[in-house]
Amino acid sequence: MKKLLEHLGLAEYYDKKLTLQTVLQIGRNSVTDVPVQSPSDLPWLFLKRLMMLQRTARSFKRSLTDGTEDSDWDDDQESELDSPQTMNPLDVLTAVFLCSDSFLQQLMIMKMSMCQFAVPLLLPNSDNNQITLMLWAMRDVVKIYRPHSLSDPSAFVEERIALSEIPLVSFVRLGRCNISKSEILNKLFSNPQQYIDTFVHFNTDCGNINKKISNGLVEMAWYLPCGNKNIDVFPEPVAIANLRGDIQDFETQYTFLCEASAAVFVFFESQLLDSQLISDPSQKSTQLFFVGDSKNESIKATVRKLNLKKSNLIFKAKQNDADFVDKIQSKLQDVINNNNYKTSVAHLAKTAQKLKILVDEDAEECQRAKASADGITSEINDIVQFKKNELPLQGEILMKLAKLEKEECRFKKVGVKSVEDYKDELLMEKKKLREEQCSKGMSATMSCFISAISSPERAYFLKWLRINLENRSHEILPQLREKYKQKCQDICGNKTEIAELDKKISNSSLGVEHFIREMSQLYEAAVSLPEDALYRKQLEHLPRLCAELLLDGFSLELVNGDSSNIPVEWVSSVFSELNTLVEAKNKIMVVTVLGVQSSGKSTLLNTMFGVQFAVSSGRCTRGAFMQLIKVTEEFNAELRCDYIVIIDTEGLKSPELAQLDNSYEHDNELATLVVGLSDVTIVNIAMENSTEMKDILQIIVHAFLRMKEIGKKQTCLFVHQNVADVSADDSNMRDRKFLLEQLNEMTEAAAKMENKTEIKTFTDVMNYDTETGDHYIPGLWHGNPPMAPVSIGYSESVYALKKHIMEIFRGYRPSDMNEFVRWTKDLWTAVKYEKFIFSFRNSLVADAYMKLCTEYNKWDWTLRKQIHTWALEAETKILNHGKFEKSEQCTIEDVYYILIQEAESELSKGQDEITDKIKLYYEQGEGHVELVESYRQDFINSAKSLKTELSNSVKIKLDAALSRRNGMMKVEGIKTTYMDAMEKKVLNLLKDCRENKSDMTDSMLDEAFEKMWQETVSTLSYTGLQKQDIIKRVLFHLRKNLQSRGSSVAQSLEEVKDLHNQGRGNFVAHKGNIISKKWYAQWIKTVQEMSDNLIKDCREFVKAKSESKDDYDDTYIREILNMIDEKLKAHEDLKLKDNFEL
Repeated sequence: MKKLLEHLGLAEYYDKKLTLQTVLQIGRNSVTDVPVQSPSDLPWLFLKRLMMLQRTARSFKRSLTDGTEDSDWDDDQESELDSPQTMNPLDVLTAVFLCSDSFLQQLMIMKMSMCQFAVPLLLPNSDNNQITLMLWAMRDVVKIYRPHSLSDPSAFVEERIALSEIPLVSFVRLGRCNISKSEILNKLFSNPQQYIDTFVHFNTDCGNINKKISNGLVEMAWYLPCGNKNIDVFPEPVAIANLRGDIQDFETQYTFLCEASAAVFVFFESQLLDSQLISDPSQKSTQLFFVGDSKNESIKATVRKLNLKKSNLIFKAKQNDADFVDKIQSKLQDVINNNNYKTSVAHLAKTAQKLKILVDEDAEECQRAKASADGITSEINDIVQFKKNELPLQGEILMKLAKLEKEECRFKKVGVKSVEDYKDELLMEKKKLREEQCSKGMSATMSCFISAISSPERAYFLKWLRINLENRSHEILPQLREKYKQKCQDICGNKTEIAELDKKISNSSLGVEHFIREMSQLYEAAVSLPEDALYRKQLEHLPRLCAELLLDGFSLELVNGDSSNIPVEWVSSVFSELNTLVEAKNKIMVVTVLGVQSSGKSTLLNTMFGVQFAVSSGRCTRGAFMQLIKVTEEFNAELRCDYIVIIDTEGLKSPELAQLDNSYEHDNELATLVVGLSDVTIVNIAMENSTEMKDILQIIVHAFLRMKEIGKKQTCLFVHQNVADVSADDSNMRDRKFLLEQLNEMTEAAAKMENKTEIKTFTDVMNYDTETGDHYIPGLWHGNPPMAPVSIGYSESVYALKKHIMEIFRGYRPSDMNEFVRWTKDLWTAVKYEKFIFSFRNSLVADAYMKLCTEYNKWDWTLRKQIHTWALEAETKILNHGKFEKSEQCTIEDVYYILIQEAESELSKGQDEITDKIKLYYEQGEGHVELVESYRQDFINSAKSLKTELSNSVKIKLDAALSRRNGMMKVEGIKTTYMDAMEKKVLNLLKDCRENKSDMTDSMLDEAFEKMWQETVSTLSYTGLQKQDIIKRVLFHLRKNLQSRGSSVAQSLEEVKDLHNQGRGNFVAHKGNIISKKWYAQWIKTVQEMSDNLIKDCREFVKAKSESKDDYDDTYIREILNMIDEKLKAHEDLKLKDNFEL
């Protein structure tokens, strides 16, 4: 065996195993088709093809000029080893498994299972004659199938195949046999429409080459029904084991199979049928079937000796293969129907241990890791409650923190408060939440988790934990989905209940990412404490742990999809540690896949790069996850990067998450962020979701236009899935052109909204080549799952896409990890400041909404001005009541109530007029108004709210006027009363002076008068009018006016701390105000003149209002803002930037 390993170039990996990270590295060979030069190329060819799910992985066709044709026949042993075409695929497969670590073995078996290859059950090692049961290696294989015995025809079974309790039937060979056992098994598995090469056999590529080390290998395959009686070969699942080699040479494997199987089919050579091996009494409990070529006398004697029934014998004789296979299928069906014995691979471990067969997962470190993982998952009875108790820092607290973080940028609820005061309030709220997180501290579960990932067996632990958690999900989620399905089918279904079920399905998702998320929150809470805090110091090692996991191939949650938030401190620290770990080798390129939930994007990445993003049907997570793929040293010279960062998005347009709050906002924020971070974005489009993906793309482009300079221009590749036609590229030319026209239309509409008319096409924002930017990929499966293998067309098309991406990378400048973190922070800040565009389905909806808003604002402003004018007249009536006509019949109170009624009448009339204008606007159908039909009621409600707001405002003004009028009347009365009192006191003083004949000096008179005055006015009580904070009101209306502008405007506006210090100097127009760089020199003068005139008009307006006797009213600042808006609209041709308005 060692000699064969040397020929295959695997000798060094026999003791020091080949790792998953080594195999997944991207090198020149992984994106080029280099011919096989020597036997040492075969293992790498096998692994490369297998990782890409290519069904040709086991095909080693002649790739060299055979120099042995004229050599001596006696030298065939050496010549076979020297020539790659003489290597049996099973030998290569066995050698690779023997030289791989347990995680690579696990991934290989999962990929082989997807290709419908038989997988190793018992792996022989001819060097030490040891056999290994590959239980751990099979743990990751999950199958979905539909047995005919299920009562609900739409139900299905989803479970790990290693745990599936199904009948096991074994096929073995005794002596040499003219019938190809493995070929017959392939036909046994295949329906008339689809032949599957599950097992390598004599007639496959290189299958005729003598096996060197793979005899004694037991392979396993499963037949799993799809639920269609016309397609399924067997109505119930069955496992098939196939022993390579003669059972006389491999008694241990044969004994194992006899004990484990419901039946054993023995393909025999007639003269050996009386072998002691098959007449051993210990095997009698297992049903035996003997399969031979033809009958003879010696067979009859053996049948009598073994007391066999005629039904246990199957002879081919003169039958063709089809009839012969039918006969075996019939016997196999009888076994499934009449034998209740079922087993699972997990149960076979006991049988293996009894026969001294090694079990791969009995390794000490694997068992320690299993105990740690079981210790955590055994505590889970209710997932929702478990998350609340053991992962307390996420959930409600994290949702509140995420909202506060966005509110710090968007100020949606600031009202008329001072921005600085409001920011202080938000900081205090954040501080309280962080203190609450710190007070909760680390749960016992998290302590166990962190301890386990700090141990040498952490890779085993994380895999066991993921397996256990997914097993729990498979138990819980089907019930919830069934309830959800029933509620949705119920015509009278309560929408609130459906939404609650949606939320419960989402909350019932529990994966390793939730534990890593808890780690991130433990760290973020700790770093909010002072640097010398003990708790902070205790958790400072967490980012390094996560960085090590990233390098080990595990994924990092970049965006928390539940709270739609990036833990910036955590991500920064993890990348900082990562940068330290890789030292100078820190250059990266980023590829992101964007697609609707369950559209095959994770499978696309897994196929392309061999990574393991979760693809389970039970997943309800959302967010963005990233993995690192190392670039080999030799390929680094071409790509100029050390790692490729792969970002996968989860939960976009998920039907189960669509009813949750802010679904559009979540999807658009997530997509904008990950696309902004990437060098290449793969937009995964299937026919059924192409509209949704176009919508998201439009929002991304629109968001980029509204942000500051986004730094780099990403390349966009469209992947059209489930397109099988060979002429797809030509026949879809029109579709490509139509797609681009739509994207161009949306981009132009967005650019027009943002006053960036130099942007005309989608390609002005993102790189997209109509000739090479589209990839058409056939469906994943070749036939009907679960028995369908991966389509060759699928894997080949994905391989072509991978090569194209590498070609694009060659033209890009890579970033280093520190740049990536800075860019993530900047982009996330820009996303947080954007509070308008993300709320819409696409740019046309946003544009239509903006147009309707513009019209509504005109109607709103008209009514406000009308009511303001009316209110001024009404105030004058109240204040002047009784001044000119003393004999008025109405009291002041009567006038007040009459005016209140008039106000209500005017406001009702104004509301009706606005409502009629809204209806008319929709009826006219201009400006894509049909896209904002869902907002119609919102605008009608806004008209009602406007009436209520103005009604309250008018009442306050009239109350104040009435109070002032009554106050003035009271003052007049008090004035008369106190004048009489003062006059009386003065007369009394004069009288006293005369009677006492005393002369008073001027100073004495002054003193006496002052005393009288103080005594008189001391009985008066009065309060001044409450002073308004006009600066706050102005800032409030300014923010409201600019709320639909881009994130760059919001960021600039936040920097305005005090309006007192604004506008002190002269305004000077400069080239930074103008979008178009081409003509700015000749436009500067025009911009300056327009600005000077506008400033002059505003100052005159302010001066006029300040000189009037009227109090400040919000109408005045609204009028100034309207003046500015109208002036800017009249000068749209100047192409002024949004920040110019500030």
